Amino acid sequence: MSMNEPNAESDTSAQQHLRSVIKELETKLDEIAGLIAHVRHEINNPLTGVIGQAQLLLREELSPTARRRVETIEQLAGYIRDTVARLREVQRPQLQSDTNNNEKETYSPPRH
Repeated sequence: MSMNEPNAESDTSAQQHLRSVIKELETKLDEIAGLIAHVRHEINNPLTGVIGQAQLLLREELSPTARRRVETIEQLAGYIRDTVARLREVQRPQLQSDTNNNEKETYSPPRH
C-alpha cells in the first residue's frame, strides 16, 4: 500500500461530499427562484388593480386633499411595482457541478 492511496480515498470522499453540498445548494436555489416568481405574481396581480383604480380616480374631479392622497397611493404603488420588477434581475447563480472545472463563476446582486 503506497502513501498516496489514503490521500486518493480522502480526495474522492471530499469530492463526493462537495458534489452532495453543491446538489443541495442547487436544490435550495431552485426553491428560492420559484418562491421569488410566486411572490412577484402574487404582488403584481392586486397591485395592477390598485394602480388602475388610482389612475381612474385621478380622472375624476377630486378635492385637492383627495387628489394628493390618490397621487400618493399611485406613487407608492408604482414604487412597489418597480421593486417587484427588480426581482426579475435576481437570477439563480450557476454553481460548478464539475469540480474538475477550474473556471469560477460569481454572483453579484443587482445594483439599485
